[in-house]
Amino acid sequence: MAKITPLFSLKNLLVVSLALNVSLIWRAMHESEKCNFDSSFSLQQQRRSVMAGCVLKEKEHVSERTHLSLSSSPSPSPSPSSSLTSTDIQSQDGGERIINVDHGDPTMYEKYWQKVGDKTTIVIPGWQSLSYFSDVRNLCWFLEPEFAKEVVRLHKVVGNAITENHHIVVGTGSTQLFQAALYALSSQDASEPISSYPSITDCVKSRLYKWAGDAKRFNKDGPYIELVTSPNNPDGSVRQSVVNRSGGILVHDLAYYWPQYTSITYPADHDLMLFTVSKSTGHAGTRIGWALVKDTEVAKKMTKYIELNTIGVSKDSQLRAAKVLKVVSDSCKPSGSEDECFFEFTNHQMSTRWKQLRMAVQKSGLFSVPELPSQFCTFLGRAFEPQPAFAWLKCEQEIEDCESFLKGNKILTRSGKHFGFSPKYVRISMLDRDENYNLFVQRLSKILS
Repeated sequence: MAKITPLFSLKNLLVVSLALNVSLIWRAMHESEKCNFDSSFSLQQQRRSVMAGCVLKEKEHVSERTHLSLSSSPSPSPSPSSSLTSTDIQSQDGGERIINVDHGDPTMYEKYWQKVGDKTTIVIPGWQSLSYFSDVRNLCWFLEPEFAKEVVRLHKVVGNAITENHHIVVGTGSTQLFQAALYALSSQDASEPISSYPSITDCVKSRLYKWAGDAKRFNKDGPYIELVTSPNNPDGSVRQSVVNRSGGILVHDLAYYWPQYTSITYPADHDLMLFTVSKSTGHAGTRIGWALVKDTEVAKKMTKYIELNTIGVSKDSQLRAAKVLKVVSDSCKPSGSEDECFFEFTNHQMSTRWKQLRMAVQKSGLFSVPELPSQFCTFLGRAFEPQPAFAWLKCEQEIEDCESFLKGNKILTRSGKHFGFSPKYVRISMLDRDENYNLFVQRLSKILS
């Protein structure tokens, strides 16, 4: 492989940290962009935010037990939280609860999976999955055949990606696959390291890649890698490569190219495409992602990286993910299913949330969110505006630091400066549980100009 020197688009690549939804450890790195835990949104503060909500719940006897997870809202009771009225929410809150919409923990999806019941339940006997190996005949020898089959089936059902003439490489979430792709595409004997997302590079301290800046400003000769995140995170826009120079290699992060977020307009057929269960079905805790890779040698090197990094990928997680993907595909069969189509249900959820947010923004007068054009979705058979998993909120008037301003109103967000933009912008997760999200939009609407 030719010697590769740097490039990644700042807007596209910085988006990667969120498209990959790296862990709380990675989130802590956003403040200092080094591997330490001194950021303003440290793990301790995340816990305090969660515990504040839990203590409030305990005082009001709303629930008998508290799910002590690093989520922004307590675990739901069997009845849907969306049934709460605005008065109920206000009486529970009192304006004191810290609302954390900084991270993209996809607990919104719990409602659908509660409706489905035990259809995704699997039982794994103690004797099963003991070996490191899943299929020694496969290039990716730790890929479970059942998971591979359901990946192919789901892409065919939705029509968002071509799987023919692609190898499937499974990873522990998109974070590992992203690193594997950079490893596979980087020359081992290059005189200069290849570019990468800065925080990850600083932590890994690999000499194979480094951060090189904004693709729109890239004007160097020679090979490069450009990461295209589409739909983009955080603004939800559809992206294409922008460099278009000779010697370029493209990696397409399509984590959000699913019909609950954006219209499916064509089946993607790129050389290297990244997907993740956390964004497609909401099962972030399963820690499973996959890459569709055309080039056999690149797929082999990605497999080798994962072998060196974690000696494969959890079989238990793959089997669970396979069952989840099967239920999703079954629910959307043209012949009909007793369950509502997963993507119809979640598309409606996202549509409702975006309407709520736009109403809150309009009522407040202090904020704005992007307007994106509608496109026809070949899967849902109708046109709709993009409804991203994150809102790109701008503070208007003379508010220069939107993150600090909202923090003063006990709303935790992520500043635009982490994405190479003005601090007048913040990124807001749209994927929290109904109770927390409804509380957020209500409080936002009361911050008046």
